[in-house]
Amino acid sequence: MSEQSAKAHPAANFIRHLIDADLAAGRHTGIRTRFPPEPNGYLHFGHAKSICLNFGLARDYGGACHLRFDDTNPEKEEQEYVDSIIDAVHWLGWEWGANLFYASNYFQQMYDCAEALIQAGLAYVDSQSAEAMRANRGTLTEAGKNSPYRDRTPAENLELFRRMKAGEFPDGAHVLRAKIDMAAPNINLRDPAIYRIRHAGHHNTGNAWCVYPMYAYAHPIEDAIERITHSICTLEFEDQRPFYDWLLDQLAELGSLQRPLPQQIEFARLNLTYVVLSKRKLIQLVEEKHVNGWDDPRLPTLVGARRRGYTPEGFRKFAEMIGVTKSDSLIDYSVFEECQRDVLNETALRRIAVLDPLKLVIDNYPEGEEEECFAPNHPQQPELGKRAVPFSRELWIERGDFVEVPPKGYFRLFPGNKVRLRYGFVVECTGCDQDAAGNVTAVHCNYFADSKSGTPGADAYKVKGNLHWISARHAYAAEVRLYDRLFKAPNPGAERDFLDDINPDSVKVIPAQLEPALKDAKPEDRFQFERHGYFVADRVDSRPGAPVFNRTVGLKDTWK
Repeated sequence: MSEQSAKAHPAANFIRHLIDADLAAGRHTGIRTRFPPEPNGYLHFGHAKSICLNFGLARDYGGACHLRFDDTNPEKEEQEYVDSIIDAVHWLGWEWGANLFYASNYFQQMYDCAEALIQAGLAYVDSQSAEAMRANRGTLTEAGKNSPYRDRTPAENLELFRRMKAGEFPDGAHVLRAKIDMAAPNINLRDPAIYRIRHAGHHNTGNAWCVYPMYAYAHPIEDAIERITHSICTLEFEDQRPFYDWLLDQLAELGSLQRPLPQQIEFARLNLTYVVLSKRKLIQLVEEKHVNGWDDPRLPTLVGARRRGYTPEGFRKFAEMIGVTKSDSLIDYSVFEECQRDVLNETALRRIAVLDPLKLVIDNYPEGEEEECFAPNHPQQPELGKRAVPFSRELWIERGDFVEVPPKGYFRLFPGNKVRLRYGFVVECTGCDQDAAGNVTAVHCNYFADSKSGTPGADAYKVKGNLHWISARHAYAAEVRLYDRLFKAPNPGAERDFLDDINPDSVKVIPAQLEPALKDAKPEDRFQFERHGYFVADRVDSRPGAPVFNRTVGLKDTWK
């Protein structure tokens, strides 16, 4: 489905039904969504689903989607991650205009809300140790116990909280907790912590603060301040929704926030075979150097996907295809690859590459001579024209395109057999050269001068084999990286340590021979190497006149 048709006929799902009902009932006159990443790592495939969902809904309903950084944890957040997230969302094809926000820009409003809760008797400063708080929290079957500090007066709590803000106490000495119900069946309502002391510099606010809001407290307030209508998140936040609603209702009653309030809606996160989308596991892969950094083309990070040659259009097509549901499911990686393959088939220019070169000598072709053959830039798009491919006496062909003794059904080169050199001539194999160990070093053949493709005589020759080739004199030698899946198990770590499921053959680096037109490829130029798959000029290691190529995906799914 094209992006235009997806926009005109968006796939129905439960979120769209909820939005339609809200608009029909007059609860909102328009919609406003947000994508709220924490700047503590690089975005991955799961984030791409959320990005396409939130920005796509805003586009389809004529609303707005905010890009907002939930930067409430100064110890784990860095400007590097902020920059990478902005770049990734842009790369996926989405724009936010003036709607770029930071949770840290609301720190004063969040603090004021906390003071309002304290004064209303809805929050208190707890001085228990972290261990005591955990012990008194209770279990799923047993109620928690009230903190011995729960009955401090609002005046006492306000004084302590202001002293916390002033930096009078060390980290961990006190926390501010919402005062709800320590016997609540939902543990998230058992007086959750909403502020903690952290003497740490912040990437955006510097050293202005030493108390920082907890994510579960900050997030709903940010949504309300920005007038978000539908706060869409993944299912792991479903248990947090009662606190989300409680907090916003209390602050609205106190006059700290305006109604109508945002509505939290949860959907199932993305689960893909052959990858891990756990931030902890991705960090482990990078830090223990199982991969070559966050942009390693084998990683399911968006920066890695971009370097691999995956397309933004393929991600958007994939997100539209899988849709959103409330039920967890495991999607086969081949579905994602097929979306990428569909896009690349339409957009990638065709080029010739020989990945395992073997010399083919045309003995009856005049030495020193050369001529041009013509190959289409895209067989389904004739308007893109043809390019000249030089032809000479010595060519490179794939080693697998010759055998001395052919198996049944083998139609390529073997002594006495005829094949067509694609876009060129028909040749007949006459034999081969071998080294002392019996390895084939060159193949010999004769060509038929009246058989050139595109000429009247070509139709007189009927052969079953059709080989690609490159003139050895004109070929461009380049490094090509054959990437495969990082894990060999569909569900890495399901039965053992996930590191034990790493595919030892996930990358193979080879010297290849490419047609001369590829020498001018620029970083991120994508091509179909005929018979081999889709490749991209590496955006990091390519140099002017010396591109390095990464395999993005094969021409067909070889894992089925």
